[in-house]
Amino acid sequence: MSDEPVIRDLGALEPIIERAQVCRVGFSLDDKPYVVPMNFGYRDGRVYLHSSAIGRKIDILKQNPSVCFEVDIDHALEESEYACLWGMRFRSVIGFGRAALVDDPGEKAEALDIIMDHYSSSAPHDYADEMLDAVAVIRIDLEEVSGRVHGYDP
Repeated sequence: MSDEPVIRDLGALEPIIERAQVCRVGFSLDDKPYVVPMNFGYRDGRVYLHSSAIGRKIDILKQNPSVCFEVDIDHALEESEYACLWGMRFRSVIGFGRAALVDDPGEKAEALDIIMDHYSSSAPHDYADEMLDAVAVIRIDLEEVSGRVHGYDP
């Protein structure tokens, strides 16, 4: 069992979310989990994802909007003389929420801006109408979030 306390303050967890490069999202249907690594953006308690408009995650989402996400940063292997004492330092966040497909073109463009801003500072971003029509944007409204810092000062 870990000695590190679970962090539940979203303000303390946002720097981890903002530095993460990949968001793993867990979907579930008929007791079968499905986890997908995705590019993402975050703002104001919401995670935004973009996707093809067709595929397994979209099919699952339409039937079950409950999702889980995970991000992590600062990985460092801790070696030891004893195999069972090896470990990994990290900072991580896990959250649960309700996912929804964003249909409004204005909200979709704003969500894509948030995703683009997560990876690049080259604003403004332009989106052709055909692109907005073709891409799916998923918004996760966070309901519960927690994090852990292992091997580093919080």
